Amino acid sequence: MDMVRGMDGGSPVRAKPAPKAARAWWAVHQWVGLKLSLFMTFVLFTGTLAVMSHEIDWLLQPSLRVTLSSVEGPVAWASIARNAAAYPGVAKASAIDAPTTSAFAAKVTIERADGSLGFLHAHPTTGVIQGEGPWVGAQRVLRNMHRHLNLPVRYGVPIVSSLAFLLLISLVTSFVVYKKWWRGFAKPLRRRDARTWWGDFHRLAGVWSLWFVALISLTSVWYFAESLGLDAPAAPRVARETLPAVPAGIGGLSASFEAASAAYPDLQVQRVILPSDDNPLLQLHGDYEAVLVRPRANAVWVDTRTAEVLLTTDGRDMNLHQRIGEMADPLHFGTFGGYWTKVPWFLFGLAMTGLSLSGAAIYSLRIARERERAIRIGRSFSGLWQGMGRWRWVCAALIATALLLLPSLATQAS
Repeated sequence: MDMVRGMDGGSPVRAKPAPKAARAWWAVHQWVGLKLSLFMTFVLFTGTLAVMSHEIDWLLQPSLRVTLSSVEGPVAWASIARNAAAYPGVAKASAIDAPTTSAFAAKVTIERADGSLGFLHAHPTTGVIQGEGPWVGAQRVLRNMHRHLNLPVRYGVPIVSSLAFLLLISLVTSFVVYKKWWRGFAKPLRRRDARTWWGDFHRLAGVWSLWFVALISLTSVWYFAESLGLDAPAAPRVARETLPAVPAGIGGLSASFEAASAAYPDLQVQRVILPSDDNPLLQLHGDYEAVLVRPRANAVWVDTRTAEVLLTTDGRDMNLHQRIGEMADPLHFGTFGGYWTKVPWFLFGLAMTGLSLSGAAIYSLRIARERERAIRIGRSFSGLWQGMGRWRWVCAALIATALLLLPSLATQAS
C-alpha cells in the first residue's frame, strides 16, 4: 500500500484505497489488454499493413506501375480482356480490376494452361500487357493472415473477429480507469522514466483513437455475426439457367461493353467479371451514387451472345441489412475515400497497434518496479510473457498457425 506523509510532516499514514469498483474496472481493463496482447498486436498490425497492401505490391512488382503521362482516356476494358486471353500460357482470363490509382496498372485474374492462378498487369488505356504478377502477393498474404490466419474461413474468421469483444471491453473500461480523459488530447509525453513515458503514450494514443477503436470493434462484430450465418441477403443476380438458348458469338465483347455503358452511363467501373465458355454473362461492378457500399452493389449484367442488358442494380435500393453488410469493408479498411481515408486508417491502425504494445509494456514495467528493478526501456516487455500466463501459449499457437500455413497459399494458386 502506498504511504504518504501527514500534513504536519509527522508519521506516515496510509493513502486512501481506491474504491473496489474502480479496482475491478482496472483489473478487467488490464486482463483484456494483457492476456491476448501478442495475438491482438499481430492481428492489428497485419490489418494495418493490409490497408496499404496494394501499394506494397506496387513497390515490389515493377510491371504493376504505369507512367502517369501515358494514361489517357478511360480504361480499355475490352482490349485488356482480349490481350489477356491471347497472352502466352493463359487458359482463361476471369476478371479485371481497375487500377488502384492513376499510377497503377489494371490487374487481370488468370488461370494458366497448367491450372495455376496468377495476375497479368495491363496498361489501363492501351490494354498492353506489361507483365505477370504472382497469385500470392502482399495483398493476399496480409489479407489472409489478418482475416482468418490462413485457416479455413469458417474457423479463422470467428477466431479473429472475436477479438472485437475484447476491444469493446477495453474501450468501455478505458473511460473509467482514465479519469477526466477528455483532458488528455494535448497532454505531452513525459520522459521521467520508461513507465511514465509508456503510460503517457498509452493515454495519448488512446484518447485520439477512441472513435477508431469503436469503428474497428463494431465492424469486427459484424464480421463475427456474418461468420455465424447472420450475413445479409445476396443482391439480385441473373441465374444462368434462365438464359435463352441463343448460339454464341452474336454480340461479342466490345458490343457488350458498349451496351453496358449505355444502360448504366454513370457507373464508375471498378471490376469486370468476364464471360467464360460455360457462362456468357459479362458483369460490370462499380461506384454510383450510394455511399459506403462495395462495387458489387452497383452492377450491370450483359449477355455477351446478344449484347442484351439483363439486369442493373443500384446500391441505393438495398435494404438496411444489406447496407450494413456492404458498408463494413469500406469502413473497416478505409477504402471509401481513396488516400484521403486510407492514409488516416493506416496511421490510426499503427496507433491501435501501439496501444496494444504499450499496455503490455506498462504491465511489464510495473512488475519490474514491484521487484525493485531499474525502470528502463529495455525492460519494457521482459515481464509480458510471464504476465500472460497460460494465454501466452494460445497466442503463440495462433500466430504460429498463421505463419506455418503461408505455404498453403501457394497450394491454392496451383
